Amino acid sequence: MTNTSIIVVFSLSGFSATVSYQVTLLSLTLLCYCLILVVNVSLILTIILDQNLHEPMYIFLCNLCINGLYGTAGFYPKFVFDLMSDIHIISYVGCFLQVFVIYSYATIDFSILALMAYDRCVAICRPLEYHSVMSVRRIAVLVSLSWLVPLCFEVMVVTLTSTLKLCGSQIQKLYCENWSIVKLACSTTIANNIVGLIVISFYCGHVLFIVYSYVRIIIVCWKSSAEFKGKVLQSCLPHVISFVICSVTGFCDIALSRYDPEEINTFMAVFLSLEFVVIPPVMNPLVYGLKLPEIRRHILRML
Repeated sequence: MTNTSIIVVFSLSGFSATVSYQVTLLSLTLLCYCLILVVNVSLILTIILDQNLHEPMYIFLCNLCINGLYGTAGFYPKFVFDLMSDIHIISYVGCFLQVFVIYSYATIDFSILALMAYDRCVAICRPLEYHSVMSVRRIAVLVSLSWLVPLCFEVMVVTLTSTLKLCGSQIQKLYCENWSIVKLACSTTIANNIVGLIVISFYCGHVLFIVYSYVRIIIVCWKSSAEFKGKVLQSCLPHVISFVICSVTGFCDIALSRYDPEEINTFMAVFLSLEFVVIPPVMNPLVYGLKLPEIRRHILRML
């Protein structure tokens, strides 16, 4: 039986499926990461530099973009290095650090999307109370919690996983993933499963809250004028698109982690492994930049 003190590195066996198109994947990865950096940094600078955009919705959007940069920094540099290398390994500490960054990024995304849904719900359903409800102090508290709670959850998850005795060091993915490490355990994983279910349930609660917020918005809009409906659609559509993208990619990643990669088509396994850290960081700033006229106007002015 091999325990955690003996394992120094993990091998990422998922790269064996990328050998035939390694150069193409490397080129697309570099292009995608450059695009992520450009669109997210552009949106962050636009919001920070323009005083007119210092409103709750844009503050939350700025945090969404910062989180996108944080999450992708935990994946892309290592992924590019592995694509250029013949040996695909990661240190024990580096693996757990990558798990922490990538999965805290995912949960922070849902927390910020829940804040954005709350903000739109208050703005549309209680417009006269909006500025008193969404005060500077409350915004600061909500933004802080949207980062601190997911980070604390991930500290707990990673700490619990790091105490497991492992009987192997081969992770069947392109990056370190918590469930893949738990699968290597020789000891009981009941505590890990319970904590995992608690975390998933907590963020399913976020999803239900977001759906509830938009049901309330739809009810308010139902009897409103066409002009008001148009303004609401313009304001809420980017958020709905971002929410759907994050929900679908998150669900696919959770579903994929429960299957043996060898049972899935090779191309599909690689695509599902990567969409989690590719689609949301690219689409979120693009959707908001194209759909919100204030953002679009300021970006065009900068260009």
